Amino acid sequence: MPVPAEQRPATERDWHTEELPATPQRDFLIPAERWVEAPADLASLGSDFGVPLVAYKRRIGRFLLWRAGPAVGADARYAAIAADTGEAYQFRLRPDGTGEGVGPDGRTHARFRAWKEALRDA
Repeated sequence: MPVPAEQRPATERDWHTEELPATPQRDFLIPAERWVEAPADLASLGSDFGVPLVAYKRRIGRFLLWRAGPAVGADARYAAIAADTGEAYQFRLRPDGTGEGVGPDGRTHARFRAWKEALRDA
């Protein structure tokens, strides 16, 4: 059985943007504090609902996807940061599965999948 993302050990090395992997890591997580080029406000992504850990998830096109909070069952916030320009977008996911976030297409998305598709297509 795979270990849930929030229970994986944090990496102890620093990562540069070009080193961040394209796909999710199954053995460890990369905290925002370990991303050398991280914007200053990334570490506080989930602070308004009490989640101190922000972890890297994957690349979606030119965007780096980060999450504060668990994938399901509780409040979570995702940040997508363009690796090339630094432009950023957020999606708030609530415990009941509803959510909201503006994508790079300028539209407000209520579905997480639609928001990720907008990232992919940007």
